[in-house]
Amino acid sequence: MFKKLIIYFCIFTLSLSLYLIITWFKDKNDIKNMTNIISDNVSINNKDSNVLINPPNNLNDSYFLYKDESLMNVDFKDLKSINNDVIGYIKVLGTDINYPIVQSSNNDYYLTHSFNNNYSKAGWIYADYRNSSNLLDKNNIIYGHGRLDGTMFGTLNNVLTEDWLNNKSLHLIKLSTLNYNSLWQIFSVYTIYKESYYITTKFNDESFNKFIKTIKDRSIHNFNTSINNNDKIITLSTCLDDFGNRIVVHAKLIKKETK
Repeated sequence: MFKKLIIYFCIFTLSLSLYLIITWFKDKNDIKNMTNIISDNVSINNKDSNVLINPPNNLNDSYFLYKDESLMNVDFKDLKSINNDVIGYIKVLGTDINYPIVQSSNNDYYLTHSFNNNYSKAGWIYADYRNSSNLLDKNNIIYGHGRLDGTMFGTLNNVLTEDWLNNKSLHLIKLSTLNYNSLWQIFSVYTIYKESYYITTKFNDESFNKFIKTIKDRSIHNFNTSINNNDKIITLSTCLDDFGNRIVVHAKLIKKETK
């Protein structure tokens, strides 16, 4: 009897492993097909802009390294025809993150659904449902799975490497939404066990000042940039491992242009 149980357990384990492997490859193939469709249907170009947001008084602040950086402009017409939940498009320099952003009425749906709304354990890149769709709140949160194949937020762990941290030209996030194009300067990168603090969306002046000081002090790297109560923040969050640890990236708005 005991031997039969061991045999049944081995068969079950093997079947589960095969299922997970097949599902993983299916999700990877679906992502590839979806990104190809997106590439064929999205128009992206760069635009020059000198519309600076909340420049610091200190002219040595690294903020000024990026004042001539072009903005990313995306035409959302075709993307909207594929998924009406699309609200933006994000590109993180020094990573493979280059995806449309979606938003639903909760933070669960796009954990298990792709851009075309098909079921997928890979999910998609999505904004917190508590944020406004224009992503101009005090703290705008964007999530994605940290996929081992490098898709979704799978390459966000690049920001933890010495090469990325020491390359100032990479410390930027480009964002295009339905109504504006913008540039965000990264000022904090760290890993932390899952919590609700860094994904706070509502603040008064006092709580926001405390918040920005806390998340800046957490950074594993000094980005040599100031941040104050007049800034707006974008927060990227993904899993570091299967034990509840997260990779977190914070950036502040430094350039914005209305479409």
